[in-house]
Amino acid sequence: MKKNYVSQFIGFTFLRFCVFIVIGILLIILWDVFSKGACAISWEFLTKAPTNGMTKGGIFPAIVGTFFVTVITAALSIPLGMGCAIFLNEYAKDTKITRLIRMSIRNLSGVPSIVYGLFGVVLFVQILNLSTSMLAAGMTLGLMTLPWTITASEEALKSIPNSYREGSLALGATKWQAIRTNVLPYSIPGMLTGVILGLSRAAGETAPILFTGAAFFLPFLPKSLSDQFMALPYHLYIMATQHHDIEGVRPLAYGTALVLITFVFGMNIFSVVLRYQLRKIKKE
Repeated sequence: MKKNYVSQFIGFTFLRFCVFIVIGILLIILWDVFSKGACAISWEFLTKAPTNGMTKGGIFPAIVGTFFVTVITAALSIPLGMGCAIFLNEYAKDTKITRLIRMSIRNLSGVPSIVYGLFGVVLFVQILNLSTSMLAAGMTLGLMTLPWTITASEEALKSIPNSYREGSLALGATKWQAIRTNVLPYSIPGMLTGVILGLSRAAGETAPILFTGAAFFLPFLPKSLSDQFMALPYHLYIMATQHHDIEGVRPLAYGTALVLITFVFGMNIFSVVLRYQLRKIKKE
């Protein structure tokens, strides 16, 4: 008994140590970005377009471009991902084909983003002739987010007890009525949380938009979905690695990183609050 207690104590201590290391590294990174980027944050920086070769002005076009590309990504990945998850979990039988499909979806979640970028160039830019545009970039990010959306949505559906479905079917409801009234209301919080986390990851990606629509320097807002656009991750990449005066724009790069982290962090906070509110509504 004492031996089991000692082994348990050692195991928990090791896990706590790992957690503290991860949190400590995260805090160091966040403090470095905040301490070096806060000085660049101003009203002009957030609301003006870049000027003088991106050495002055702000990042407003990049903020707008990131927002609209994320909206396009959501419009593609949310309905398709949730619909696919509902079909796989509620309608599809457990066969070799469905198991192969699930395995393929999970493998696609681990594919490097640069591969999705090259695929987006071939499919959307060349085959569908969408040119390098906001629409092509958003659809590429949507494809990249789909496996995350499907997996998160399917896991949320699996967490609902079968008794919820069987009770509705026993009362004469159709299968879709049982899913719509007794399954989806309780699984939506988990589904939306996974979706928003996937979107926040997509919002910070550079490689997929690098080839499909992101521009180096556009001091104006895109007028349509077929135009090129600026985006925060690509803007940060250029300023940190490719700019002709890297040291001179270093504060602006840290400021851009701080805005991007805030944008992604805000989406994550929104997912947590949304999940809490939806669960609270269902309990009432």
